[in-house]
Amino acid sequence: MSTSHDAKPYHEKPMTTQDVYTPRSEHHFTFGLWTVGNAGRDPFGDPVRATLAPTRIVEKLAELGAYGVNLHDNDLVPRDASPSEWTRIVADFKRALDDHGMRVPMATTNLFGDPVFRDGAFTSNDATVRRYALQKTMRAIDLGVELGAETYVFWGGREGAETNAAKDPQEAVKWFRDAINFLCEYVRAQRYNLRFALEPKPNEPRGDIYLPTIGHMLAFIYTLDHPEMVGLNPEVAHDQMAGLDFAHRRRTGRLGFRGRKHAHVSHSQAEGRTLQR
Repeated sequence: MSTSHDAKPYHEKPMTTQDVYTPRSEHHFTFGLWTVGNAGRDPFGDPVRATLAPTRIVEKLAELGAYGVNLHDNDLVPRDASPSEWTRIVADFKRALDDHGMRVPMATTNLFGDPVFRDGAFTSNDATVRRYALQKTMRAIDLGVELGAETYVFWGGREGAETNAAKDPQEAVKWFRDAINFLCEYVRAQRYNLRFALEPKPNEPRGDIYLPTIGHMLAFIYTLDHPEMVGLNPEVAHDQMAGLDFAHRRRTGRLGFRGRKHAHVSHSQAEGRTLQR
């Protein structure tokens, strides 16, 4: 039986690899493929590192203790991929998720990268573009559900304008509402276990983005046909861009929605606790 004389002084005890600061799967940290796979390009320079394959990202994040990954459709499948390439890429990715015990809790659609969306996706002045955005989103929703996602995020990066003469904001918000209502009905018709989360941002890449803050989005959600299906994806840096306090906005959000918490810090994303009503 050991005595107090047998115990080593605290400073002589070896440090364990696993401590309270080491990420573990049960912490539910998830990372976007678009962040970890970022090639380091900005508007002033070319890429500074090689692109990582999505399967490699899954493998490495699993080693580091992550819970899962999130993705836009085109983070995984290039928009010019053929049907056979789409099938192969998705199959390889699902195999990597299974092999490493990783999940995809959230998915979304890239409605900003294609030049056709330069005037917006759901709020483009061109009805043909708005229809294309809906078709692209429905296919991406199918992909997200196939991968296990239960939350689907909408970030309207191109849904805005640089000058008020370019677009009628009242009509644009009506088009956005029509799109979300249509997609809610699509999810219901497919019997998907999926909730939507709207992500507000005041600007960038547009000069002004519609529905720029949590307050705007909350008001918008209650005009939808199925507000019970729609929450928010608050983003720390987006509130800071608007000169707002994220902690205050999050408390405001607790008054009327459920959603996800998006921490955009050093290009990482963390899935937070559900914000309860």
